[in-house]
Amino acid sequence: MTRTALFPWTSRGTALCGVLLLLTLQGIAVGVAPGRLRLFLSGVLIGASAAGLLLALLLARSGRGTARPAAPGEDDTQWFSARSLDGFPMEQVRPLLLSPGAPGLNRLYTAWVFATHGHDPQWIAHHLDLSTPTARLLVTAARHHTAPDRRPQ
Repeated sequence: MTRTALFPWTSRGTALCGVLLLLTLQGIAVGVAPGRLRLFLSGVLIGASAAGLLLALLLARSGRGTARPAAPGEDDTQWFSARSLDGFPMEQVRPLLLSPGAPGLNRLYTAWVFATHGHDPQWIAHHLDLSTPTARLLVTAARHHTAPDRRPQ
């Protein structure tokens, strides 16, 4: 027989239970501590709790800012459509593919898609582990290929 949970655990629920457990343990520690250490222990625990809360808020805030908002009328399906590789400079890239230690063709295709969506050569080279001249070649070709009405903002 399959058993289902009435209230499935979420990450927020787990974090809340962890915080409540930590507060309970802190209360027990202060209650059990000798009288002369209670004030010191209370200060240390309050300081540690405040630092943990500040760190959690900073991490939550920085996690929200990583996603790029979609432009009006733009969705993820436009990044990888049947026409994503139109204009790919295969003749200029072919010597790179035949050289020793060459990047894979799929990585170059991915770099092309990023280039057609307005990423600069340094960003592409850093995130896809390509040489800067290779990324610059793809970005230049993408700028020449992109029509004025499709040019990224």
